[in-house]
Amino acid sequence: MSKSISNCKLLIVTVNSKRSAFGVWRSAFGVFTIFKSYQYSPMKYQAISSELFVGNREKLVKLLTPGSIAIFQSNDQMPTSADGTMPFVQDADLYYLTGIDQEETILVIFPDFPDEKMREILFLKQTNEHIAIWEGHKYTKDEAREASGIRTIIWTDDFEQTISTLMAEAHEVYLNSNEHLRAVVEVETRNARFTKWCQTHYPLHNYRKVAPLMHKLRAIKSEHEIRQIATACDITEKGFRRVLKFVQPGVTEYEIEAEYLHDFIRNRSDGFAYDSIIASGASACVLHYIENNNACQDGEVLLMDVGASYARYSADMTRSIPVSGRFTKRQRAVYDAVLRVMREAMAMLTPGNTISQYHKEVGLQMESELMDLGLLDRIDVKHQHPSRPAYKKYFMHGTSHHLGLNVHDVGNIFRPFESGMVLTVEPGIYIPDEGLGIRLENNVVIQEDGILDLMENIPVEPEEIEDLMNT
Repeated sequence: MSKSISNCKLLIVTVNSKRSAFGVWRSAFGVFTIFKSYQYSPMKYQAISSELFVGNREKLVKLLTPGSIAIFQSNDQMPTSADGTMPFVQDADLYYLTGIDQEETILVIFPDFPDEKMREILFLKQTNEHIAIWEGHKYTKDEAREASGIRTIIWTDDFEQTISTLMAEAHEVYLNSNEHLRAVVEVETRNARFTKWCQTHYPLHNYRKVAPLMHKLRAIKSEHEIRQIATACDITEKGFRRVLKFVQPGVTEYEIEAEYLHDFIRNRSDGFAYDSIIASGASACVLHYIENNNACQDGEVLLMDVGASYARYSADMTRSIPVSGRFTKRQRAVYDAVLRVMREAMAMLTPGNTISQYHKEVGLQMESELMDLGLLDRIDVKHQHPSRPAYKKYFMHGTSHHLGLNVHDVGNIFRPFESGMVLTVEPGIYIPDEGLGIRLENNVVIQEDGILDLMENIPVEPEEIEDLMNT
């Protein structure tokens, strides 16, 4: 497929559809109307300007030590069983630096290499007629140049020969690993295998971790990135408004999940950004409930923690709605309490504040609300353990986390808030004895003059939710 096609009205492009019994992708055809040009994208989303990825690499280069080389590997295509594989999900750091959403990709950055053409190299899986027939189109070199802004593209088969030339001039080597505080890694990743290979073949080099540098960079979102997250939020809003018209007593949680997915996919989303939580009644008190297999009952509150992914950037929304279309007096009181805490928490997301101080202040606000609801009393508060505040009985999780290419995005928890950080705000109150769990969650950008709420158009006022459900 050519990089650019002009003056065309219809273009048929090959896209991945479903996996065959042989464990490979069969071709399907989608028809898109275009008028001026077409830029290849392997996914449903529209291609992103390479300006984003060029800028990201420039930021990383400024953090590397002189004479160093940095190497990033794509994720593996993970197996299931028999001849099956999971859908491919690109390594977030590699995507952040290249925009290339394809397996068997390697990025090498060596800013001080004598030959300017070799200072940025993208290694790409070489396609052939067999791959084209069974898996569909892969990036050509020209398409990869346009997508990433990297001029030197080499086939991955030539990586070892090329890297030997580069390593001869390198003093330090930056390699990547997953250092997210909540990561549970029980399989050997492509990055981990490469680290072993590299240290075996080049044992006398000095090795450094690139993850802290990536965490530093990715915590601050550029305008390009914020636009992608905002698009994911807008798609999430469409799904939520659809669901408000759909929910009624008797519908199942999985039917509601399907309604979201329908609107997400039809708006060019990658799908869900994470496993959706569609929890009615007492299931809302299970924080990571993902079975989504119960029928919604009259009088229950339905908690929905869902978000669309767009161009690999995530939205993360939670809304709690009355299955019958009207909150009871008690449900409304708890809902209003959570909404007040959410608004107070948003006001605390200011440059210079820290996550520990922020959570402490939110906890004090939640403590007051729980006392007003009769769930805590002064004795509970007086005798609480400093490391286990009384409010944790009903609000046991954190209020905010970084958001971006990962739902729980990378970022140093000891780093003060800065303008450009994107965080969730998600307080909740969970009362198992009442079969009631309410959580509300928006995504916001920290700015010097106050937050930008990327979900301000998604209904959250209880009166508006009730009105939309009953019209």
